[in-house]
Amino acid sequence: MTLSFEPSEAGIDVVDPVERRTTTLAVPGGVDPTPADADAFTFPVDGAVAVRTDAVTLPTAASVYVRNDAGEMVASAECGSRHELQSATYSVELCTPVKLYLRVESAVTVSAAFDGVELSFDDDAEVLIGGRSHQRRPPATVTTTQDPGDVMAAISTFGSALKTTSPERSFPTLRGHPPAVELGDELRIPDGLSPPDTGVRVEVPPSLGHVYPVAPLAYYLGAEVVPGNAPKLVADGYEHPLDSAHGFETEVERVLKGTFLLDCVTRTEGYYPVDLHERREVEPLVDLDFAALYDAPLAERLAAYLDVSYALLEPHVPEWQLSARVAPDPGNVETLPFVVDDLAVVRTPSATDTSASNAPAPSSDEFARSGDFTRSASESSPTNRSLVEPESTDSLDQLWVGDDTPVGAHKATAEAFRNRLERTPGDGEIDITVVCNDRAMDEERTVADEVYGSRETLPFDVTVRHELTTDELRDALAADTQFFHYIGHIDENGIECVDGYLDARALDSVGVESFFLNACQSYEQGTALIEGGAVGGVVTLNDVVNSGAVRVGKAMARLLNRGFPLRAALNVAQDRSIVGEQYLVVGDGNLDVVQSESVIPVLVEIETISEAEFELTPRSFVSSEGGLGSFVTPKVGPTEKCYLSSGTLETYTLTRDELRQHLMLEVMPLLFDGEFVWSDAVDEF
Repeated sequence: MTLSFEPSEAGIDVVDPVERRTTTLAVPGGVDPTPADADAFTFPVDGAVAVRTDAVTLPTAASVYVRNDAGEMVASAECGSRHELQSATYSVELCTPVKLYLRVESAVTVSAAFDGVELSFDDDAEVLIGGRSHQRRPPATVTTTQDPGDVMAAISTFGSALKTTSPERSFPTLRGHPPAVELGDELRIPDGLSPPDTGVRVEVPPSLGHVYPVAPLAYYLGAEVVPGNAPKLVADGYEHPLDSAHGFETEVERVLKGTFLLDCVTRTEGYYPVDLHERREVEPLVDLDFAALYDAPLAERLAAYLDVSYALLEPHVPEWQLSARVAPDPGNVETLPFVVDDLAVVRTPSATDTSASNAPAPSSDEFARSGDFTRSASESSPTNRSLVEPESTDSLDQLWVGDDTPVGAHKATAEAFRNRLERTPGDGEIDITVVCNDRAMDEERTVADEVYGSRETLPFDVTVRHELTTDELRDALAADTQFFHYIGHIDENGIECVDGYLDARALDSVGVESFFLNACQSYEQGTALIEGGAVGGVVTLNDVVNSGAVRVGKAMARLLNRGFPLRAALNVAQDRSIVGEQYLVVGDGNLDVVQSESVIPVLVEIETISEAEFELTPRSFVSSEGGLGSFVTPKVGPTEKCYLSSGTLETYTLTRDELRQHLMLEVMPLLFDGEFVWSDAVDEF
């Protein structure tokens, strides 16, 4: 069993030691859980226990879905709602960092507030509690040669990871991780990795430049990829060209996004008949019978979807989290399964070569600040590296998979993803190390010291250290640590210590899982940490001025501590300073340090309309628990309307009192009239 159910002072802590996730269920009077049958649940669980109680409370807001014994949803409880259900057998789904299911035979009352959920039962009812980890791992490894035909066969196995071919595969939890891929001397596909029988195939010319971009589409459709003279999608005789006037890669992207959106709409006819915002918007625009399509075979649904003009759908497609520029080199096939697992749009490189002199440089305005300095250890020129500036996309973030160093994108490597797979279970504690090797930078160190570990409901072990020697820093980087935040100087010699430099490229071992090297020119040191065993981190390309680095560092610390993944945190934090464009993620940017209280991280934009009225617009991001296709419900007003993550949600008009109450719900990041602040620092409310 990958999960543990641990009695606590509050009730039961459900702990996922690999993903370091904890969900607490408060039970009045304490409990003594006993093992239960995991097969008793409608949906799969990794383990289960039984308790006797008349109530269970979740101390954070969460979406709640209640189904009867036939699997039909009888209640959907969001913030500010209450449901009273007569005695029967019910399955209760709780959308929490560790996915929870409760099974009980009793009358049930569900009260969902903005700060928690309470479930009440008959006196001394037996409640089964099941949990499922959000962990995603490749089920096996496929070996392929460099031959495009073999690569097609390898990518054709990706659809075997789908847990269903119904529209519910648009939920991230029902899209399993594709098999890993490695290069070898012959094609070897383990048993059980055949694509599902969907009747769909993707035909493309046998070149890696055509094969790589269709990998996410083939995965999502459970399609086989085969050689063809012209790119096209074939679904049981229905053909759709992929070499349209929009261009091959763009057409592939449009088909993926349009199909995904319509699946999300169609699935509201099944296990999750929720009030979905996107269905309200799309349904009047299209002539589709969603009830009939829900039960139709995948190929038939796909043909119906492709008859809808993408121009009608485009405004309602959720903001795509990720695009990946993948160079059509054979070695990059090893990165594809991990990129596809994020349902990223894959394109071949389209970029402009640049040089270090043309890369983003520190602003003279920043230098003009009194007493300011850069975080470079010496007055050295930037490291000579091959820089490229990828063509922009409409995705929130962009990955670069290739030998060059990207400007304006994040650098991904297969090595970083493999390191993630080698993570071992811990004791549930979140180990964070902060090192400040220059007392002049204590402002950032002080904030980091105050912020990390401030989540009272989570187990932290935070260590703050100053002015380390090279031996001490080497030991700190070798220790098993979830997050390492370095504040100090770096140049081409390495990381500055009190007795010299430590070059991460010479380290024997790296135990740090993720990191933030907030110093000048930290890219090479960060990539060395990845090569040594780390999974992901944030680095800089050039010199950064201390005042700007402090602003980025303070924002990153608080965002990471609230559960934002590396990429999402940097996406928000880099706007805090003019030097923000210096920063990028290396490795796995979807890695987080701390679980989010809301599963899906949210940034709230607030605009003042008048002294008495304000407009509030939540902006959601994807996370390891809440990927593309997840539901998100704003904690604004008594509403049960759901939205698809990620992107900007609906705008609400609130009075001053309503806004004050909203800001008291939890500590959250805000853009208040364009200024980045935290809800607990808005004094006038």
